[in-house]
Amino acid sequence: MSMATYFSMRDIVKTYHVGEEDQVVLKHVNLDIQEGEFLSILGPSGSGKSTMMNIIGCLDTPTSGEYILKDRSIGQLDQHELAQIRCHEIGFIFQQFQLLPRLDAMENVELPLIYAGISHSERQKLARKMLIRVGLGDRMHHYPNQLSGGQQQRVAIARALATNPTLLLADEPTGALDQATGKQVMELFHELNDEGRTVIMITHDLSIASHAKRIVNILDGVLSEGVSEYD
Repeated sequence: MSMATYFSMRDIVKTYHVGEEDQVVLKHVNLDIQEGEFLSILGPSGSGKSTMMNIIGCLDTPTSGEYILKDRSIGQLDQHELAQIRCHEIGFIFQQFQLLPRLDAMENVELPLIYAGISHSERQKLARKMLIRVGLGDRMHHYPNQLSGGQQQRVAIARALATNPTLLLADEPTGALDQATGKQVMELFHELNDEGRTVIMITHDLSIASHAKRIVNILDGVLSEGVSEYD
């Protein structure tokens, strides 16, 4: 049985105005993702991969072209509708974890649930469940400065999972981790993908990108299937 299309990017162009010049960051990008895929977007710094991630995550909109996410044309949605997609459909995981230092692990995981309007008791139950899921059942009330880098990234993954998103969008998720800890995080991504979640990983590291089942390469704003060599 073939998988359904999760999203499609059609002829996506993104231009930024820098002074008096236009800088074209994405150049006629086309990409289809199926539900349940594990995809890496591989490219060096300045290639356009972060801009692409922002468009996929509904944090930014293209200058031209069409982005269709689960049969909805994103360009036709208002800010409230985009916020609802970010809140319920997409879990974001960042290189620097983005944890609030004055909140413990439980409270950090609860944050997106507050925005989703979940009750206090249900938030605590879900946060506890997610922290146990990522192997931090004994660190729930530790603050970020009491956790290792790998543990902080696991809290960030638990937070991304809290609203039960269908898409996990990870930006250089092992960039701040040592090799052994990064491998553990990759194993967790594989488990989450095996459960049916769509996982998209943005990285400059081919060894990390190779964990995905499919790789696309971006260089100077141009997307191509597979791996291209770059310096």
